[in-house]
Amino acid sequence: MKKETQLAANGKRKFGMRDCLAYAAGDLGCNMSFALKSTMSIFWTQFMGMDLWYALLLIVVQVWDAINDPLIGSIIDSDRRKYKRNKFLTYIWVGSLGLIVGGACCFLPFPNAAVWAKAIIFIAGYVVWDAFYTVANVPYGSLLGLISNDVKDRASLSAWRSVGSIFGNMLPMVILPCIIYDKDNNLIGERVFIAALIMGVLGFICFQFMIRNTEIRVEQEITLQEEKPKFNVFRAFVNFMKNRPAVGATVAAMGMFIGMQGAATAVTVIFQSYFKNVQISGIVQLFAMIPIVCFTPLARKMVARFGKKELATFGSICSIVAAAALFIVTPDNTGLDLILYIVSQLIFSLGLGIYSTVSWAMMGDAIDYNEWKTGNREEGTVYSLHSFFRKLAQGIGPALVLVIMVALGYEGANEGNQVWEVAVRMRYLVAGTYLFSAILQFVGLGLVYNLDKKTLEHMNVELGREVATSSEDTSDPV
Repeated sequence: MKKETQLAANGKRKFGMRDCLAYAAGDLGCNMSFALKSTMSIFWTQFMGMDLWYALLLIVVQVWDAINDPLIGSIIDSDRRKYKRNKFLTYIWVGSLGLIVGGACCFLPFPNAAVWAKAIIFIAGYVVWDAFYTVANVPYGSLLGLISNDVKDRASLSAWRSVGSIFGNMLPMVILPCIIYDKDNNLIGERVFIAALIMGVLGFICFQFMIRNTEIRVEQEITLQEEKPKFNVFRAFVNFMKNRPAVGATVAAMGMFIGMQGAATAVTVIFQSYFKNVQISGIVQLFAMIPIVCFTPLARKMVARFGKKELATFGSICSIVAAAALFIVTPDNTGLDLILYIVSQLIFSLGLGIYSTVSWAMMGDAIDYNEWKTGNREEGTVYSLHSFFRKLAQGIGPALVLVIMVALGYEGANEGNQVWEVAVRMRYLVAGTYLFSAILQFVGLGLVYNLDKKTLEHMNVELGREVATSSEDTSDPV
């Protein structure tokens, strides 16, 4: 006998595990495409032989990001048409379709092409991928505030988004190193291209699951009156910069991605030439995700007790301590050195996990803050500007770290056989990058973000949001 769907007083399906799984599937779909970005530097330096050219091109494509993210965000915000389900879900469907091939376009394997041809291949492929990724990702992030206006439901959604992100990273992190590298720790570029196509298809399937199981409970009124003021992206940008929670969360996210993406190439080189076993890199990084997995089920209750800002700030302090410990290196790469590296990664990931599980809920609160202070929600624009700065860190961070790597002696032509002195320098570079990342997170969360637990409750009361207390919590989807 089919179980009846429980409906709330407004006729909408009650919030529950189905919503959490659907939202997690969305980030799983995003990461099926995005996770391969950490392989991009190795692909273009070691397989395609671009080295510093790649660093330059990576900065160049950020110009496209500068136009792409706010433009698409403003298009979504200004779109007043009525869709069968929801405009955000419609845009996500279009983006997910393009991502099937978009990710693979970044890994077209032509190592013998001329430098100018490689540059065109990279820029064209990145632009195609980035456009479709933004069309899917910007409205996906904006959905969190529309699925529920209960602060604890949002904490659950944010936590489960982190779960989707974790599993989206597990596949390329654990399986790909065993597939795309040969016995000499060198990358096989053609296999990366095939893997990108397969992951694009898997991502599309995840997005379809999310679209079919998402319930919109906070409907925004769509008006078509001509007297309504036209959307002004520049005014929205100014409002964004005045939005302290959005700026603080963005600074923290930039720090997080500088650590994750900026150090990715150097981490690969460490396992290639320092630990001399690139195949175990995925297992080590997977092991480091244990704290994130353990904390996720606790996120909802921890938020109710301590508050998002308070928890995330504590997480950044944990990351600072762990990053400092990464500077401890034993002579001649003993087995103890790998143990110290893994333990430091565990603590760093714990801090990162605490922040990541509430980061998207914090951005949902920042969108509410924008409405509280300006009278306009502007979900698409606030989130797209947040996404733009995140992607700026994802591009500029790896580019700058790669420049430093080359200055420290890294040569892409040596592939997985960097000289020992260079491998040691990469070890310290990873520690320095992680430390800078953690400090930036602390600045954004502890010093800039101003929605502590008390202020958030006051804002929600004035906006007429539902503020759930721990005593009112009768169910826990997480």
